[in-house]
Amino acid sequence: METTKNIRKIETVLKPETFTWIGDAFYTTSFIGNKISRRRMDPFFAVGYNADIHFDAREIPRGVGAHPHKGFETVTLAYKGKIEHGDSLGNHGIIGEGDVQWMTAGSGILHKEHHEKEWSKMGGDFQMVQMWVNLPAKDKETEPKYQDLYFDTMTKVSLENGGYVDVIAGEYQGQKGKGTTFSSINLFNARLEKGSKGNFTFHKNFNTAILVIEGSVKVNDNEILEKNTFAMFENDHGETFSLEGLSDNTIVLMMSGEPLNEPIAHYGPFVMNTQEQLAKAFEDFSSGKFGYLA
Repeated sequence: METTKNIRKIETVLKPETFTWIGDAFYTTSFIGNKISRRRMDPFFAVGYNADIHFDAREIPRGVGAHPHKGFETVTLAYKGKIEHGDSLGNHGIIGEGDVQWMTAGSGILHKEHHEKEWSKMGGDFQMVQMWVNLPAKDKETEPKYQDLYFDTMTKVSLENGGYVDVIAGEYQGQKGKGTTFSSINLFNARLEKGSKGNFTFHKNFNTAILVIEGSVKVNDNEILEKNTFAMFENDHGETFSLEGLSDNTIVLMMSGEPLNEPIAHYGPFVMNTQEQLAKAFEDFSSGKFGYLA
């Protein structure tokens, strides 16, 4: 472990409170926007967490119909269950356990998400995270695109005493993730066994947080976090914190990003920099510039 003065301490710990249905497929709680401001976790604009829920078998998949996005990216991480997605550009894909779908909405797109057809017919346990990552002002009008990042081909870095880190984006111990980003972002899944340990170092000015997806973990040799706990770290001093798995099959989602420190104009599915840009986003959507999606 690092010297005491370099240890990065936890500032805020949150447990899920209220959950809201998004369509009939996602039952989520949000950790950003209320007790933790969007500014404080910039560029992570939202972190929606669908904690474990069981869905009964169903022939017609539950889902969220066509809806617009503009000015940011959605990053969907699958832990249990399968999601099928499509958009107004004709893109289509499926992600399952361990996979990540990174959609850059950019200049505007229509998107829909449903439980994957065959998974829906069987039913089962479902657990997902979808975060919104803000785009820098200069990239708000970038061309929409997808990155489907599959578990089997992710960069994996072994940890002490077992376990490993899935490097989704950014870099850990010199190993880079395959996800590309528009600003400096690290996004990892630490997969810990009981007794496995890892040290993680991020620039002290980067807004940094973890979410315990499964199991329990000890932070900095003293603070224990259980499943479904979100913890945001201080920015004032220290850059390194440690994680130790307290149970087998522990999973910790880790996010750290350089703040954009730019104006935000937000309404519904649009995240822009000015009210004029926000009005233009609604105008573009209404006039069909985002395309068509049944």
